[in-house]
Amino acid sequence: MIEQEYRIKNQESFELKHIFDCGQCFRWNEEDDQSYTGVFKGNVLNVKKEKDTIIFKGIINGNIKEVVEDYFDLKRDYTKIKKTLSKVDNNMKKGIKYGEGIRILNQELIETILSFIISANNNIPRIKKIIERISENYGTKIVWNKKIYYSFPTLEQLKDVSVEEYRNLGLGFRDKRIYDTVHMLLDNQVDYKKWYNEEDTFKVREELLSLAGVGPKVADCILLFSDLKRFDVFPIDVWVRRVMNELYIKNPDETKVNKKEIERIAYQKFGNLEGIAQQYLFYWKREA
Repeated sequence: MIEQEYRIKNQESFELKHIFDCGQCFRWNEEDDQSYTGVFKGNVLNVKKEKDTIIFKGIINGNIKEVVEDYFDLKRDYTKIKKTLSKVDNNMKKGIKYGEGIRILNQELIETILSFIISANNNIPRIKKIIERISENYGTKIVWNKKIYYSFPTLEQLKDVSVEEYRNLGLGFRDKRIYDTVHMLLDNQVDYKKWYNEEDTFKVREELLSLAGVGPKVADCILLFSDLKRFDVFPIDVWVRRVMNELYIKNPDETKVNKKEIERIAYQKFGNLEGIAQQYLFYWKREA
């Protein structure tokens, strides 16, 4: 691999903080110059924005233009999506205004599955540290700008890792779940490769739910944030329950808000764009 650079100008719907701090990814870190450096799909990339120019620079497998266009979903018309969702109501309009630079990344499926299993009942700093430790111990070393990075390990690289080794990396109760899911995928107990051609998101979701450590929220995050790229899901966590109750349901006791009621309202209001609508609302309420 050699260092490559790619620049684009006047790219709408692209703000670094909105993209990397909206909860969808765990391997991007802000630098002192407000750029972000991340590791994904065996690549190390720094992204910097200077006025109307976005600069991508790093060690890349393949052509950097193609890699960037795919990973950052640059061929999707987010301006059109925002116009459509802004017509729903003023709440959605406010959410979009706050996080107008969000784009949903096309992240590698296996890494997304394992990362969101790790995310269960966890906080982002701790999730990032655990993922980094797994990568350092079992991933592939990449050297760039005199710094050492590690790719997220493949299933093959994880096949001999024991539950105890995962535990020693700080996974806690998730150690057995990660171990079981790795081996379910390795043994083809779940044929994840066919999900890309399956039109029925519900069928893919049901198979995801058969994996150890994957509940409804984790399954929806995998569907939305991986390169499966399904916008017709609505991941529900504490923040999303709070915002949906505050804006639409208005139950005095937030803990009694039913997930099915949230899903019903989300589909009625946002249709097959409910996944991206969730991100605008989530980012707006969590950050504001």
